[in-house]
Amino acid sequence: MLSAAAADRNKEPILTVLRESLRTDRNLQALEISSGTGQHVVHFAQALPNVIWQPSEFDRSSLNSIEAYRRRYRLSNVKPPIHLDASQSYHHWGGIEPESLDLVVNINMMHISPLACTEGLFRGSGVVLKPQGLLLTYGPYAVNGQISPQSNIDFDYSLRQRNPDWGLRDVSLLRSMAQTNSLFLEKIVDMPANNKCLLFRKESLV
Repeated sequence: MLSAAAADRNKEPILTVLRESLRTDRNLQALEISSGTGQHVVHFAQALPNVIWQPSEFDRSSLNSIEAYRRRYRLSNVKPPIHLDASQSYHHWGGIEPESLDLVVNINMMHISPLACTEGLFRGSGVVLKPQGLLLTYGPYAVNGQISPQSNIDFDYSLRQRNPDWGLRDVSLLRSMAQTNSLFLEKIVDMPANNKCLLFRKESLV
């Protein structure tokens, strides 16, 4: 059971956004892409018992941690984690069917992965979400080419020094990717520690 301090700090603020954005009076199907240690998914599952969660990860060691959390808390609404590479087509997302999900959650992935992973996240979410389904992403972002405050500028610089394919993604770029994949940016929620939640809604069938 790996532990990330950032996950402990942000899990409750993100849960608040989920509660405000979902109809939790009915059963929902959710996929978390890049579940990390597993701290988020068990926290959300305990608080939202009507949501069935499918955790996933690219990193194999993290998959073991997610499973350890799942077994520790014995949550019937958390499925065994699956290996998922967000850059790949949804056909490789563990058998998840088109328009079968009410919610996709992605926390702190975009800035520490190649842009292909972000592109794949939107492309796949546009397929697997039901009409009116929600994609929630969380992390630090640039806005119209600007990064603030200075701590985020420094963070972006350090990420790009470590890997030129990493760095804060611009909200305008994400909005464009979303529109290409039948999603629209419904809401931006300012979060603690200079992060944001971006809420993208799947367009309804006409």
